[in-house]
Amino acid sequence: MPAVVAPWVRTRLRAAPGAALALALLVVVTACLAGAFPRAVDRYEDAGLVHALHQARPERTTLRVSPPMPLYDMSGDDPGALLRPGVLKRQYEKLLGAVGGSLSVDRGQSAYGIATQTGTAVPDPFIPRPSGLLAHVQLVAQSGLAGHSDVREGRLPRTSGPVDAASPEVEAAVTAATAKSLHIKVGSVIHVPGVGRGPLAVRVTGILTPRDPGGAYWSTVPLLRTPSLVPTPPPGPPQTYWLGALLLPLEAAPALPGLRGEPSRYWYFAPDLGGLRAHDLDRLRSAVASLESGPGLRRARTITGEDTDVSTALDDDLAAFSRLRSRIAPLVAVAAAGTATVAVVVLLMAGGLAADRRRTELALLRARGASLPGLTGRLLAETAVVAVPAGAAGLAAALLLFPGARTGPAVAAALAVTLTACAALPLRAALAHRAVRVTAAREDVTAVRPSRRRTVAELTLLALAAGAVATLRRGGTSAGQLVSLAPVLTGVIAALLLLRLHPLLLRRLARPAGRLRGAVGHLSLARAGRAQAFAVLPLLALLTALTTAAFGGSVLAGVAEARDRAALLTVGADARMDATAALPADLAARVRALPGVHGVAAASITYEAKPLDGEDTVPLVGVDPAAYGRLTAGTGLRTFPAGELKNAKTLPALASPSIAHAYGTRQPFLVRLGDGSAVTVRITTVLDRTPAVPGADFLIVNRAGLPDAAVRPTTLLLTGAHVDADALRRAAPASVTVQTLDEVRSRYADSPLQTGAGHVYTAAVAAGAGFAVLALLLALLRAAPERAALLARLRTMGLTRAQGRRLLVLESLPQALLAAAGGTLTGWTAIRLLSPGIDLTTIALTSAQPGVNSAALHPDTWSLTAPAITVVVLTVGVAGAQAWWTGRRGSVRELRAGESR
Repeated sequence: MPAVVAPWVRTRLRAAPGAALALALLVVVTACLAGAFPRAVDRYEDAGLVHALHQARPERTTLRVSPPMPLYDMSGDDPGALLRPGVLKRQYEKLLGAVGGSLSVDRGQSAYGIATQTGTAVPDPFIPRPSGLLAHVQLVAQSGLAGHSDVREGRLPRTSGPVDAASPEVEAAVTAATAKSLHIKVGSVIHVPGVGRGPLAVRVTGILTPRDPGGAYWSTVPLLRTPSLVPTPPPGPPQTYWLGALLLPLEAAPALPGLRGEPSRYWYFAPDLGGLRAHDLDRLRSAVASLESGPGLRRARTITGEDTDVSTALDDDLAAFSRLRSRIAPLVAVAAAGTATVAVVVLLMAGGLAADRRRTELALLRARGASLPGLTGRLLAETAVVAVPAGAAGLAAALLLFPGARTGPAVAAALAVTLTACAALPLRAALAHRAVRVTAAREDVTAVRPSRRRTVAELTLLALAAGAVATLRRGGTSAGQLVSLAPVLTGVIAALLLLRLHPLLLRRLARPAGRLRGAVGHLSLARAGRAQAFAVLPLLALLTALTTAAFGGSVLAGVAEARDRAALLTVGADARMDATAALPADLAARVRALPGVHGVAAASITYEAKPLDGEDTVPLVGVDPAAYGRLTAGTGLRTFPAGELKNAKTLPALASPSIAHAYGTRQPFLVRLGDGSAVTVRITTVLDRTPAVPGADFLIVNRAGLPDAAVRPTTLLLTGAHVDADALRRAAPASVTVQTLDEVRSRYADSPLQTGAGHVYTAAVAAGAGFAVLALLLALLRAAPERAALLARLRTMGLTRAQGRRLLVLESLPQALLAAAGGTLTGWTAIRLLSPGIDLTTIALTSAQPGVNSAALHPDTWSLTAPAITVVVLTVGVAGAQAWWTGRRGSVRELRAGESR
């Protein structure tokens, strides 16, 4: 009868289901995090790109195809033939194929037509004339008018027959905003002067409401939906006139060549923002460049004419986003590299723990003739049966949690985790059982000396870390991918250095401890000094996690500090109320009575003040010295003595450095106010910043010394806790602008790119901390059987339970203190070394803010100390819990001869 051989994998999984389940859970979580990271980055970068283009507005992002020549300059007997709707539509479809092959186009917001490029003065008397100047109109015949608007009054314009350059009248529509500003009604007739012909009568048949005013159809040329007051160019007194658009049906386009205003054709192609992806940014920029001055432009000219021009500001917006992303990505990569390092260490430690627990079994198999490749293959199959399905489950969870992003990077990351988990146990076992031994060799630091290979590896890591730090200090975060590993490499070097030094330190401490009463202190230090060489992995994980956490926490603290400062410099207080004219006399009293308001400082600000009657203007601020001094002291900005701003014939003034440099601090000078009155001031004190003015230029004087017309306050600066913005707006007239510190600060976090990077950074640091804790628990779990046996043996020699608890706590405390102190010092060193090359402004603020030139990275005390203290507390707590549990179980099992430890 043939022998029945039990399957290896099934037998091992049945023998240790708990270990298999723990490994599966570890791989699921790690693979899920690894797969989620690139997809989360893709999602916030895509959202950031769409947000940036939305902020840029369609007038910048729309691709414009237009011949530069006006129609009445074209050669040919009938230029109107090119303006027939059929001809324009056929050209539009061909251009759409040329443009759409390179760039995703939103057909619903794209359009074509003909329009006058400049406004033409119209003499109709019913149109307002603010400065006595005639209003101007532009005539636009654009496709798709019926599909993008709703008729509010009247009907849509149409043509009743053929239209050409000699047609005396056409119909048009206007938007509700144009009708309101230009006093146009249904039935109004506007006479547009012609060239070599009589004026064209444009009869308004309908008033329209845009369905999507912010869309590219209406916002590529905002004049289509909203008229504007246009100032006349200098020289001469400032005057304004109205400029509006008359919307003609596309069939009326042939009437425009006989008019002034340089009528010409155009085709507008709006990019489909929903189809844009940040990882395609280089391809998008190349496509836009091709359309502007490459093969795409040649195709467009083949369709529409040799002089056709393609223009857009989309390439500038894409380049600006690319620069911002390139500055943020290395900071996020720092957290990712740290977390990935700790995760790999945990997977290796899990494999090492499994190999150590099965050391006797594997040694027996080798002694009975098992080959090393065969044993390694069986262990690989055993691990793969658990790890591969777990990795697939983690990847599936990542794909479900973060939809709408690339799958390839997530699959690669989850695959790397799965392969690491599969290889950890076989490789550890192969290294431990290369030779067949009857007894296991010692692996503490007294027996395992650093080899030459280890020394070379450590020196290589040291060189890499030094190069990364030097590169980052010189070139900043844009200097390359290696700089993302600089904090991690610094932590690795510190871990290897501490592993070489800590046995010597502990042995020196053990000698004086041996002279103390009792054996617990000396024994604990002696055992800690003979820690197993396996402790390199947990120490590496702890130091890397502590360095990354300190670096990440300092980054987040620096971001918050930069936003707080930018908001403070913008608002100047906890809340601010501004008006272009004088505020109501009783407004300060009403505001002071509102809940949460503690103080009110009134200021009168004249932005048109001209020192020495020159052309340059400077904000002149009149304040009450006592109230304004208290406000300045409360904001943390540089304050001044209240008696310094006296009311005198020559007013003492506080000035910014630029104003003091321009006008001097010794001689008084005259300042002309906006109403024509004047004051004489002399600069006595120079301040870098002041709460009343967000900008860097200002003059501050005593309000009581200003002319009567300039005394009344135009600004109120409020201090208090939890100031209610809605209550302030209800108390103030509609013309008053209200800003609060919290509202302004929240606007800095509106960009998905910055906020997404901050969230991913926080999540990565938190995951790294979790893996570090798991590494610590695995290290303690590996040593648990040995410690339990030691306590059992010592208890037979008279060791009490209290002494046993102290022994385990004191034995684990040196390494915990070493890791905590080393992690804190390494984190501080890494931040100090790398801070010159890191500017947090790009991740903190959505745009440049006055007074915030750069946000430097500096060590954050809480981020340095809190993780280190957590490590010490957790280590001591686990050691104490182990001693308590061992004391409750008794010592019989640990003292059995031949039992596996």
